Amino acid sequence: METVGGYIEHIVYRNEETGYAVAEIVDEGKELTIVGILPQIDEGEYIDAEGMRTMHPLYGEQFSVQSFQIRVPEDKAAIEHYLGSGAIKGVGTALAARIVKKFGEDTFRVIEEEPERLAQVKGISEKMALKIGSQVAEKRDMREAMIYLQRYGISLNLAARIFEQYGNELYRIIEKNPYRLAEDISGIGFRIADDIAMKAGIEVDSDFRIRSGILYVLQQALGNGHTYLPEEEVREKTRELLQVDPGELTRHISDMMMEKKIVVRDTPEGRILYASRYYYMELNSARMLHDLNISTPVKSQEILESIGKIEAEEGITLDELQRQAVLEAAANGLLIVTGGPGTGKTTTILTMIRFFEAEEMEILLAAPTGRAAKRMAEATGREAKTIHRLLEVNGAPDDSGVQGNFERNELNPLEADVIIIDEMSMVDIQLMYSLLKAVPVGTRLILVGDVDQLPSVGPGNVLRDMIESQCFHVVKLSRIFRQAEHSDIIVGAHRINRGERIEKKSGSRDFLFIRREDANAIINASITLVSRKLPAYVGASMYDIQVMTPMRKGALGVERLNVILQHYLNPPDEGKAEKELPHGIFREGDKVMQTKNNYQIEWEVRSRYGIAVEKGTGVFNGDMGLVRQVNLFTEQIEVEFDEGRMVTYSFGQAEELELAYAITVHKSQGSEYPAVVIPLLSGPRMLMNRNLLYTAVTRAKKCVCIVGLPETFDAMVDNAAEQRRYSSLDERLRELAVLPH
Repeated sequence: METVGGYIEHIVYRNEETGYAVAEIVDEGKELTIVGILPQIDEGEYIDAEGMRTMHPLYGEQFSVQSFQIRVPEDKAAIEHYLGSGAIKGVGTALAARIVKKFGEDTFRVIEEEPERLAQVKGISEKMALKIGSQVAEKRDMREAMIYLQRYGISLNLAARIFEQYGNELYRIIEKNPYRLAEDISGIGFRIADDIAMKAGIEVDSDFRIRSGILYVLQQALGNGHTYLPEEEVREKTRELLQVDPGELTRHISDMMMEKKIVVRDTPEGRILYASRYYYMELNSARMLHDLNISTPVKSQEILESIGKIEAEEGITLDELQRQAVLEAAANGLLIVTGGPGTGKTTTILTMIRFFEAEEMEILLAAPTGRAAKRMAEATGREAKTIHRLLEVNGAPDDSGVQGNFERNELNPLEADVIIIDEMSMVDIQLMYSLLKAVPVGTRLILVGDVDQLPSVGPGNVLRDMIESQCFHVVKLSRIFRQAEHSDIIVGAHRINRGERIEKKSGSRDFLFIRREDANAIINASITLVSRKLPAYVGASMYDIQVMTPMRKGALGVERLNVILQHYLNPPDEGKAEKELPHGIFREGDKVMQTKNNYQIEWEVRSRYGIAVEKGTGVFNGDMGLVRQVNLFTEQIEVEFDEGRMVTYSFGQAEELELAYAITVHKSQGSEYPAVVIPLLSGPRMLMNRNLLYTAVTRAKKCVCIVGLPETFDAMVDNAAEQRRYSSLDERLRELAVLPH
């Protein structure tokens, strides 16, 4: 480590969100470029920085700052230089000179302790004097907080967010209950707060620690799709996390119930625990679903005649279940249509649209992801949006401080007579709750999806729970239509779903088995398929062909596959900039995926001349794009997502991205690819199941290639076990169904 010092002559670049900056400092006539997290620095200040010198391939020698302090200017020239630099709004060089002439080396003491005296200087009113004093005090407080928080190993970036949240209150919070940070600030989880608490001397059996640990266990459960956990599981996981006696938890669970931080319910299987937010999310979603479920008297024969007319005009023939679905849609405020591939869900949706258009009704179409919405639009010839865009996500945090707020809600509902949502198996309880708040009573809500696919990545099991509650009209399409009968993908998917073995015939044009017996041979075959064989075969770019694997870890897990596939499909090149980050190398031309919902990040769609023609906020878990630029100077990565949405990430924000040459089957939901490659060797029984295989196969439009052991494929078909997902929307629906309305 080395220490350098000097005046900040010029700030070349600054990211206000992350605090990252590039600045030029001058000391005794020598210039040096410094880079790093430098929040709240200003031109004219004197900085002492600790770090190391690095050699940038484009910009030469730089000094990478690990920690820094701002030294208060002491002599008159330094004070005048600082005040006149623009660091204090409203004070220019001439005014700075008059202030220093009046107060000399006592200037900073006067500004901090007696700011009203600045009004003695010509050109400064009493109001302006107090404003200058306030600015200087705020900057001093910020710097002191930075120094204090660095003692606890907190990065400068995180320290800036903590100060922004709490101001000078942070000292009391750190010393008394640092676990508040995990509750109040996105990005600070229990483990970071726990590490700070240990350094602050908080006892391991502190009430704050135990309660925060219980909430953390419930929060982790959400990440695994659960909306609640059995009490015994909470106790065991909390004991493992905190290393405390499970008996200690009883009092804390009772106290947290009283404080309404958790909800405890008794069930025949025992007590279960919810984070309060998710219990009430399921309860209120159930209430709103019942409110929408209004039956309307209809003249069935007239509707069937209208359907017949639409069939003739469109040149289609519906089966009885499809006609029933359209009839039910006309008669009910809420309808669920489910069915596997090739059973005519899209044709049914199109017929519903034509029927409601003939009735002069306003219709809105949406799906959970950009790809699914695009498919829906192509199939119907009508505009379809993502649910987030339909609800007009605005980027502001909601009450939890994490999920984005939507402009459309109970106070500003959607304006439509009919709303049709496709790919409902992907919709989690959070998104469903937000959608329902924006659907006014009297609007028809039609939910379409394949209940046999994997459940949503987020918490809850919305589509399955709604069907199993038996509270709503459900039409399950089952007939495979003639054109689909010629697709081995569709026929095979239905056989998988029924638990029937698939013949590994060599003559299939769209369902291929390539036997390989070890991981490296499987990977080599997959590379050949993606890069050389499949693009011409299905008429698509290699970027449109997706490798999908059941797991993240292991020889055929996403993490290893992506490193290898990147090397072969987008190798290093002098013409392509790249950046190595803690979680991998990102190179121009890479295929990437967003791994978490980010409601605040901005995007723009540009014209061919680079001018922004549309702007918005929000990129969501599972969105896929291509890295268009890696800017080593500004330390930013630019990614193009579906619909031409360009998003700029700082290198710090890029932790939300991962390579997507290979993805998990879970992350493929709602997407359709010209061809998919599925490497199969071995894996945990609870993961390698029929449900997952069915979901993977149904993602392919023209060709699916199973590379590996056919016997592993057969074992997955035979394995009907699914990972248990704790959700209770069905229970809340049944409870409310028996209550008088």
